[in-house]
Amino acid sequence: MPIIGPGPDDPEYDNYDPNWQDQDTPFRRWLVTRLAAADSALPADFVTMYAPANRYNGLDEESVETIALLTGTDPNDVRAAHAADITDWISEQQLRDHPDLVSVDADLDRIRHRS
Repeated sequence: MPIIGPGPDDPEYDNYDPNWQDQDTPFRRWLVTRLAAADSALPADFVTMYAPANRYNGLDEESVETIALLTGTDPNDVRAAHAADITDWISEQQLRDHPDLVSVDADLDRIRHRS
């Protein structure tokens, strides 16, 4: 049976996580929140299958339209949530690539929350 999703030998998938289908990501949280707001009877797993696959494979126009329909949102909202998730992922990767920046990032978060 073929493997669906990124594999450990795929060099384009930095920081491969074998549990990638279950990762808690901003896009997954956005999907669950929007599905609940739409008073949908669908289980959350029905839409969260798009996350974090959106990070590894992107979202084609058909996926964007499907997500918008299921969540009762505009396709532009879906694209914005996807872009925000990719931005968050880039930040995660930078911190993994430079562990010394983790403490700096924590300090900046602390300063931001204080103001």
